[in-house]
Amino acid sequence: MPYINKEDRNNFMFVESAIEDNPPRTAGEMQYLIAIMIHHYVKYKGLRYQTCNDIMGALTGANMEFYRRFVAEYEDSKIRDNGDVYYPVYE
Repeated sequence: MPYINKEDRNNFMFVESAIEDNPPRTAGEMQYLIAIMIHHYVKYKGLRYQTCNDIMGALTGANMEFYRRFVAEYEDSKIRDNGDVYYPVYE
């Protein structure tokens, strides 16, 4: 995931602060916030293939980063707690 530099992050601190003060309480609210960001990106960049491709890439990258940072670690802890589903096939 591309981490933007600290100076550029300052442009979005007010957004992060607003979300921290009033976080989405449902998946629908979270999807609404994502849709609003996409809407304004398209409004700024124009509806073209490159814009759509940029959005899909950003969503895919965010999804992969969430999996890498949170889901995989959680799944590994559940394997440790409950045992692995997969076992060595060739022993």
